[in-house]
Amino acid sequence: MNRQVLCFLCVLLFSSVPASAQDASDESAEEGSVALSVEELKKKVIRLNRDLFILEEDLLFPASTQFAVFLSLDTGQFLKLDAVKLKLNDDTVASHLYTDRQLKALQRGGMQRLHIGNLKTGSHEVTVFVEGMGPDNRAYKQAATLQFEKGTSTAALEVRIRDRSSNYQPEVAIVEWE
Repeated sequence: MNRQVLCFLCVLLFSSVPASAQDASDESAEEGSVALSVEELKKKVIRLNRDLFILEEDLLFPASTQFAVFLSLDTGQFLKLDAVKLKLNDDTVASHLYTDRQLKALQRGGMQRLHIGNLKTGSHEVTVFVEGMGPDNRAYKQAATLQFEKGTSTAALEVRIRDRSSNYQPEVAIVEWE
C-alpha cells in the first residue's frame, strides 16, 4: 500500500511541473526554468519521503503499543565494547557487533536505537548482555535486567554503559525513560 501511495504522489508531483519545463528546448531561459523546476521537484520528493517514513512508523508502531530500547556509552578507559545482545521476555530481539567508527560515535555522545517494536501492556523483563575488552585487555561480560510495567503509552528504555572509577570496572544499567 505504501508503494501505491508513493507512486500516486510522484505522479501528482510530475504532473504539476509546468508545460514549459516538460517541453524544454535548447534556449537558456527555458533551461534555467527546467533546472528550477527540477530542484523544486527534488525538494518536494524529499519532504514527501520524510512524511511517508513518519506515517509508516506511526502505522507499524502505534503509540499505545510502541516500545523502544536505546544504547548510550560513556566508556573508553575501562571497556572497549564489542557486542550487545538484547532479550525481551526471554526472546532475543536485537544483537549488534560494533566497529571502531560506531564506538567513536557512541563515545562522542551518540545514541543507538537497539530495538523498536510493539509490546502489549503488562509486566515485562528486559535483559541486556554486554561483551568487550575490560581492564588489562581481559574479556569482559556483564548483564543487566529490568522488570518494568508497560502502560498504554509509548515505553522507552535506555541501556547505559559507563566507566566506574570506584572499582575500575564498567557499569551496565537499564533505565526507564519518563
